[in-house]
Amino acid sequence: MHPGPGRKPDWLKKKITASGTSFASTRQLLSRHSLHTVCRSAMCPNLQECWSKGTATFLLLGEICTRSCRFCAVGTATRPATPDPLEPGKIAEAVRSMKLRHAVLTSVNRDDLPDGGASHWAETIRAVRTMNPGVSIECLIPDFQGVRDSLELVMAEGPEVLNHNIETVPSLYSKVRPQADYAGSLAVIELAKRQFRLATKSGMMVGMGETVAEVEASLHDLRKHGSDMVTIGQYLQPTASHLPVERYVTPEEFEHFRSVAEKEGFRHIQSGPFVRSSYHAEAFEPAEHLS
Repeated sequence: MHPGPGRKPDWLKKKITASGTSFASTRQLLSRHSLHTVCRSAMCPNLQECWSKGTATFLLLGEICTRSCRFCAVGTATRPATPDPLEPGKIAEAVRSMKLRHAVLTSVNRDDLPDGGASHWAETIRAVRTMNPGVSIECLIPDFQGVRDSLELVMAEGPEVLNHNIETVPSLYSKVRPQADYAGSLAVIELAKRQFRLATKSGMMVGMGETVAEVEASLHDLRKHGSDMVTIGQYLQPTASHLPVERYVTPEEFEHFRSVAEKEGFRHIQSGPFVRSSYHAEAFEPAEHLS
């Protein structure tokens, strides 16, 4: 068994603050609408902070994924339950109840569905906008197995931010994301930028065995393929059956990655131990003519 990097360092010890009316109201609202969030399903370390601020990332298409990435806490199955046809309206109502200015949507992979769930995505975007005029929407999408029709169906809705994570460096894909493809993920970002002129975002985790040079190369790849924004955070093993942490990346190294990303030309950068794809997503809200 892999021994791991030892005890968590001080910079990874986070004070839990699950109190306050915003936290309680967010939890009650999500329960009332029977909605899933990636915050809870993926065991995000920032759940208490975000819910206490009245923010959450909505998880579309259920909480069971058809893939089995070694880093992810979301449950897996080959044939999850049929998507809830009322979910788009429920999410739109939740966005209104929470008075969100910037709504973040994501989903599990649904390789069992003919279009990978793309039509459900598009319907949800439309429902959120219809009920919440003026809200900006960030879509953290799966790769839809690279099917262009599905990708275009979502991108054509014109979300203010199109997010798709590479998650890790190419040398670790067979270990970390065996059912995904590094070049394919870069192609998703490139399609969103080159064809649809969307503000684009991607992210990766570190501490899984990659080298500093590999992170730098992946940042270069992302920028070359059109990513405007990037998130870099520490991988934390969700359960004993998941990929072990190879090492804890220091705050100084995260600052180095931030500097590299700045030199590459990213418009917005979040780099730190607790950074996740949707962490402080409102700070990534793009300027009207971001290109």
